[in-house]
Amino acid sequence: MPNVAVMDMAGKKVEEITLSDAVFGIEPNAAVMHMAVVTYLANQRSGTQSTLTRSEVAGGGRKPWRQKGTGHARQGSIRAPQWQHGGIALGPKPRSYRLDMNKKQKQLAIKSALSDKVLTNDLIVLNELVADDYKTKLIAAMLSALGAGKKVLIVLDSNDKKAVYSARNIEGVKVAQANTINTYDIINADTLIIVKNAVAMIEEVYAQ
Repeated sequence: MPNVAVMDMAGKKVEEITLSDAVFGIEPNAAVMHMAVVTYLANQRSGTQSTLTRSEVAGGGRKPWRQKGTGHARQGSIRAPQWQHGGIALGPKPRSYRLDMNKKQKQLAIKSALSDKVLTNDLIVLNELVADDYKTKLIAAMLSALGAGKKVLIVLDSNDKKAVYSARNIEGVKVAQANTINTYDIINADTLIIVKNAVAMIEEVYAQ
C-alpha cells in the first residue's frame, strides 16, 4: 500500500497515511484513461455550429440569365455554392458529439489517473484547507510552500466557497469536490492536492 506524507498549508509534514491499494495503487490503464479524456472533451462540445445551404440563403429565386445563347455557363441561382455569397455545400450543421462510457470504465479511468499521480510523486495530501477570508494570496502562498506545479487541481471534501473564490483568480488552478472529480482534470494537472477528508471520501466510493 502506498504511504504518503500529509502536509499542512505551510508545507510541513504533520503525519503519514496509507492510501488504498484499490484506488491509489493499481497499474494505470492508459487505454481507458485515453478513452475517458476523449469522451470528456467530446462532451464539452456544444455542437451548435451551423452554415446556410443554398435553400436557406436569402435571394437567388430568379434564374440569373437564360439557359442558352449568352456564352456563359448555365446557372440556376446566384445563391448556388459556386457563387460569391452563395450557400455552403456540405457545411456543418447542429449535431451532438456526445460519447458514453460505462460506470466500470469511468471508475477504472479515475483510479488509473490517481494511481499514476502517486507513481510520479505528483500527489500531495493536505491535512486541511482553511480559508478564513476571500484571499487569493492565501492559496498562492500555500501552493508555493507545497512546491506545486503550474497547473494544480485541489480536491476538497465539501463546497468551501472561500477556498473556491480564493483560488479561481490563480491561473492554472482548479478546485473541485471529491464527488465531482474526473479523469481529464486529474491528468491535466501537474500537481494533485487532495484534502485528507476528501481522500477518505474517494476511497469509500472507488474502493468497491
